[in-house]
Order: sequence, then C-alpha cells, then structure tokens
Amino acid sequence: MTSHRRTNRTIPNIAGNIASRPRHSNQYRVSHVVRTVLVSVLLAALTFAGTAAAAVWVDINSTIERRSFTLPAQANDKDKAEEPQLVDVNAGKPVNVLLLGQDTREGDGNAAVGGSDDSTANIHNADTTIVAQIAADRSYINLVSIPRDSMVDVPSCSTANGTIPAQYYVQFNSIFANAYSYGGDLASAAGCTVNAVNALTGLDIQEVVVVDFQGLSSMIDALGGVDICIPFDTQDTYTGLDLKRGLQHLDGTQATQYARMRHGTGTDGSDVMRTTRQQYLIKALLNEALSKNLFTNSPQLYQLARAALESLNISDGLADAATLAGLAMSLKNLDSSHLYAQTVPVVADPYNPTARVVWSDAADAVWEKLRLNQPLTAQSDNGQSADGTADDSSGTASDTPSDTSANADSSQQTTQDGTDTDTGTEQTQQAAPDPNTGLVTSVDPYTLQEVLTDPATGGVVDPETGSITDPLTGQYIGMADQYIMYTFCRVS
Repeated sequence: MTSHRRTNRTIPNIAGNIASRPRHSNQYRVSHVVRTVLVSVLLAALTFAGTAAAAVWVDINSTIERRSFTLPAQANDKDKAEEPQLVDVNAGKPVNVLLLGQDTREGDGNAAVGGSDDSTANIHNADTTIVAQIAADRSYINLVSIPRDSMVDVPSCSTANGTIPAQYYVQFNSIFANAYSYGGDLASAAGCTVNAVNALTGLDIQEVVVVDFQGLSSMIDALGGVDICIPFDTQDTYTGLDLKRGLQHLDGTQATQYARMRHGTGTDGSDVMRTTRQQYLIKALLNEALSKNLFTNSPQLYQLARAALESLNISDGLADAATLAGLAMSLKNLDSSHLYAQTVPVVADPYNPTARVVWSDAADAVWEKLRLNQPLTAQSDNGQSADGTADDSSGTASDTPSDTSANADSSQQTTQDGTDTDTGTEQTQQAAPDPNTGLVTSVDPYTLQEVLTDPATGGVVDPETGSITDPLTGQYIGMADQYIMYTFCRVS
C-alpha cells in the first residue's frame, strides 16, 4: 500500500533549548488517557507557565512520568535516523499532534458519563480524532476533525502482539479499537491510529494525546466550567441534556455530554455533525482558559495542571514538565480567533450512503495546507503564508479542482470566502467580513436570497443554527462560533 509519509523529518523540541531524552525513530512514549482534545494539551500547557516552584514542578513531572508506556515500532519507521534530532522551538518549527478521544467505560467516571452495561464493559473506541497543527511562530492553530464513520484504506501496523495486516475499506474508528483488541494496550491502539493518519494525509505526526470522558469532564471542572452559547433550545434523551437557548455555563459533565450528543435537538444523527460541535467546544474552552488570569491564580493554576495531566496520555515529545512549560510560554499570547477548525471534507459513501462517508476530492486541499504549514484560511492576516512568504494559494481549505481552475486567469483570484470568481470582475471584490459576526454576506444571483459565508472555510452558514456546510456537498464542516456568540447571545 502506498504511504504518503515523508522521510528526513526533524523532531520538534518544544521545550526550547532544554534537551529532551534520546528519541529513537520508531518509538513514542505515552502518558494516561481521555476524549475531545487539543484544548487538553493547551490547558495543560497554559497552566505550566506559572508552576515555577520546585516542589510543584517535581510533583507535576512525577505525575507525567508515572503514567508512561511505549508505542510499538512501525514498519515504515525503519528508514528514520536513529540519532535524536533536537530542534529549538525558536528555530520556528510547527508542531503536529494527533488528538484522540477514547470512548471507554472503565472507571466510575467514564461509566457515569457514557453509561455502562454488559455490552460496553470492555470497549475501547476512538470516537474523536483531530489533527492539530501549532504554527511555527505560534500565531495560529489548525484543527481538522476526522469523522469516525469515514471509510478508509490503511497500511499494516505493529502492536505489542504482532503486526496487523493492511486493511481496505474499513471504518476509521475501527483502527483504534482493533489495534487495542489485538495488541492489548493503549500504545498499540494509538500507534496504529497515528500510523494510518500519516499514511492517509501525507503528514508526519510524531506526538499523540489521548483523553476519555472522565478526563475531559475533570479538566473542565478544574477550569470552573465553560460558557457556551446555545443557538436553540436543545434536548437529548440519550445524554440527558436540556439546554435553553442563550449563554449557558456548563460544568464538566454537561460540556462532555454536549460534545458527545448525536441524537438531540437540531442534530442529524451523524458523527460528521458532532465533530463540528466538538470543535466549537474546544474554542469555547480555549477562550475560557485565556480569559482567566491563571498565571496569578496559583491555587487554580495548580489544580488545573494536575487535572489536565491526570486526564491525558501524552507522547514523549510533550510528556515532560519542561516541554509543556516551553509550549505554554510560546502560546500564552495566542489570539483565540486564530484557532482555525473544520472537519475534513466528505461525501456520502456510495455503498452505505445513510451511515458512512468517504473523503471527498477536496480533502487533499485541506491536508496540503497542513503539509505546507499554512493556516486553514484563504490567506493569513498579513497576506503571507505561515512561513512568512507570500501566500500564492488563493484557494481555501475547501477548494475543489473546479475552484482551482478559476486561478488560471491572472486577472481573477479566489476571494477570501473561497467562492469562485471566474464569472465576473465584480465578484472579485467581496465585502469584508462583518466585524461582529465574522461572516461575509452576499446575494445568491439565482434565488436572490441572502447568503452567509464563512471566510475561513468558504462554507455556507445556516442563519438559524450557525452550522457551516460545504457549498458543494452540503456536508457539515464547522460552526461559526463568532456568529453564534453575537447573534444568539450578543457576545462580541
């Protein structure tokens, strides 16, 4: 099976000039478990900037070391250099992390959130998978969700109990579950999943984080809960949620159930739509964390750090207090509006269109943005790509081949909202995004109806819910958080 993995990688050392332990090309170390996550890493990292006291540092670091184990070697790692390659964070290297949300009912906390009976006693599923990319200059973060119901081909992978052969046309979340069952441990499950993601995307992800129901809930409680703008009254008999429209303050259990919900009001039962709500929650949690003056609130800082680390399995590039401190200091000034999130473009699976999806042709344009270390927008704020060079890619992450053809005319460009502009010069000058909602408003020339467009993804926004859908496929790709906050909760 063809793999897109590239060789001659460099290993980011986000601990700055603090040397990491020796790293062999075919190994990862992982520390503890949990669910929907970039925010988990960010919360953990942000808390460390203030934990300077030696006693606290030792306590925190022992928590990390106590929960570690090793992922098995993968066959396509054989050509990697055996010598550790240390890169100072100031050299401007991006950091890619695979975030895995594990659905397990082990422990009272997980059972309380997810429910438990004989059929769920031994499950270990990965219901949330997010590829996170932290920019080299730490000015933005990309998040791309992979729906669990995606049908994919994956390469062989190694586990603690041997090799699983290559698989064809399998459901994406089965990779984690099967590897856990075959290998018997989390390391095997995480290792096979990151191996598959690298092959499918052409990325070279070296860091993995796993989180479960209880862990996410505990971190949110340690943060003091989270404010979420609910665009419409929401009830869900599966999770017990009953939320009124407006700004709601959710505790850890409520927020976790909100991320899990798939059958409640305003949902379509799909995992694709659920991924967009998980992205929305992550943004809300990041805003909550950045809005609190945690660096001067030592007791809450310490509790949040402990809660985050007790909730996570973290690969060895991050599983060190000094490393997290280095990441924290580089991210503490992050503008939360520069957290770009979307679901990988998909279409209905022709063999099972009501229950499964396959990645669309536009998916590679999304992964190309990440391979080139560019933000998931048509253009960065300063008109440059993430590496500081002129951004000559005028399309967005959701461009299709037909969009690209519009660029052939040198007098035309794709607009910031990702719409095709080869139909007339007047369309090349789109209105700037509304400062309150962040959206671009236009008029459909055929229906004469007002259309709201998300400038980051080029998707169409539902004015009643704030959901963003792909204009070509109609599939959900995100939620317009700024629009939702302003329109339904009058928060700007």
